Amino acid sequence: KVKHWRVDREEKYEIVEKWFLKDLEMIDGKEADADNPYFEMHFHQVYNMEAYSCASKYTFARTLKRLNARYLKKDFKIVNFDDTYLNDDSMWSSSNRDFLVLTKVCFYASNLLCLSLCRLS
Repeated sequence: KVKHWRVDREEKYEIVEKWFLKDLEMIDGKEADADNPYFEMHFHQVYNMEAYSCASKYTFARTLKRLNARYLKKDFKIVNFDDTYLNDDSMWSSSNRDFLVLTKVCFYASNLLCLSLCRLS
């Protein structure tokens, strides 16, 4: 956990608290079906956190998941997150792929339009 403040034009950071991934038991996204930047990290106690945005909350959870898979291979729970956005193999997972999301939505919309215009005999 980092404290941030500004002195004149200079930005200062101070490490206030440290947590270790090996001590993480669970990440609770609070609401999987809402655009909510709040989440909880469960260590020996529960810490309520607020991300900059819902997308950054998911990015943080994916990063922890990848770090765990690479270095610890420890079983910790990730609950109340939408699996579609949490999994790396999903095209929806990256906030940098807005174009792909838009393309897929347009593709589905055009399919619906074609189906609605087709005559069924």
